[in-house]
Amino acid sequence: MSYLTVEKKANIFKEFGGSEKNTGSVEAQIALLTERINSISGHLKANKKDFSTHRGLMKMVGQRKRLLAYLSKTNLSGYRALIEKLGLRK
Repeated sequence: MSYLTVEKKANIFKEFGGSEKNTGSVEAQIALLTERINSISGHLKANKKDFSTHRGLMKMVGQRKRLLAYLSKTNLSGYRALIEKLGLRK
């Protein structure tokens, strides 16, 4: 399972949050969760009986869903651009 390195996180925050220090922006949080979800999904394909990781994955998916709902209410154009950029279905 590949973990997110400090450099990888900084790149995500720089690309989606505007700067490396802007870790609180909704777009950056969604992008980071998406990266973690994709990583854990790969792990679960190889380890089907890892139920605790599956529970963590479901919690992350729910958190991302709530953040996406918030973003769609506050900034619809930013929401559409973000899901296009991340390749999420909506």
